[in-house]
Amino acid sequence: MFKTWLRPHYILITLLLIGTVSISLFHLMKALQYESAMFSDENSHDPQIHLVLISQELDNPYWRLIEHGARSAAEKRKATLEYVGPVQANVQEQVRLIEMAVASKIDGILTQGLDDEQFAPLIHKAIELGIPVITIDSDAPNTERVAYVGTDNYAAGFMAGKALIQDTAGKAKVGIVTGSFQSVNLKERVRGFLDAVKREPDIRILDMKESNIDRIGSASAAYGLAKAYPELDTFFGTSALDAMGIAQMLNDIKKSPGTLLDERIRIFGFDDLPETVELIDQGVVDATIVQQPYQMGAEGVELMLDYLAGQKIVSVYNTDARIVRGANLPYNRGGDGL
Repeated sequence: MFKTWLRPHYILITLLLIGTVSISLFHLMKALQYESAMFSDENSHDPQIHLVLISQELDNPYWRLIEHGARSAAEKRKATLEYVGPVQANVQEQVRLIEMAVASKIDGILTQGLDDEQFAPLIHKAIELGIPVITIDSDAPNTERVAYVGTDNYAAGFMAGKALIQDTAGKAKVGIVTGSFQSVNLKERVRGFLDAVKREPDIRILDMKESNIDRIGSASAAYGLAKAYPELDTFFGTSALDAMGIAQMLNDIKKSPGTLLDERIRIFGFDDLPETVELIDQGVVDATIVQQPYQMGAEGVELMLDYLAGQKIVSVYNTDARIVRGANLPYNRGGDGL
């Protein structure tokens, strides 16, 4: 009788366990499918071409401009575009996202070129599977990528060096803040800058620190340089957030007792994010090298779609770069309409 009474309870417990396991498996499968869904068309019969743009940092304002250009071109030509990237700049996360895009057999990949030993084999694997790769903003010429769209970063760095010579009559003590020691484009900018000033005996490069492509990181790197080199009178920031971080640091220390830097410090930066332009207008930032991120995204998608249509495309498409100072404001930014 006791066993007869227990039997329904065993059945109920078994059913509850089956239900619990089923729910757990459902949620596990949803979690496993979440990331791959970013690269998957909901309808496999959809005739639209499906591209992915993999950024250096998802919400970086510079990369958002690249995304806007890419999305505009994709919409115009009836293609689907996904935009993904690390929440914070992280080479390994970028590599992982590229691996996912390759595994999903996307039609084409647009991504920043990486100076990473895993990058070239990844591009080779993509090409083997018939997935073309176009590098944006930063090139990887020693890979099988089909094209590069972006600034000639060496020439842009050289332009910044020449601007410094012009503004200082060839006399400056410089601290360099760079977003990443590993980024190909930033290394090229530094190389161009150094080549431009190397024959100037009164321009001294004191040191270089990494900002991790972050405004707070830029301020921290600039503070470290200012503390280590009280004679420093010029900063050169190589990525979009560096000039803002440097300016923030200088403003903060001026409010503190025992200010490290008494004289006005020159700031040369990169890119024309709205706050950077405002700082130029205020005379805080001396000059910035303006790129065309919107154009990079748009031209990258245009080239990719032409390539997929069987057309011959150029292997390098250099977008414009120029120097902007207070005297140039206001100015026409170009195709983004912003």
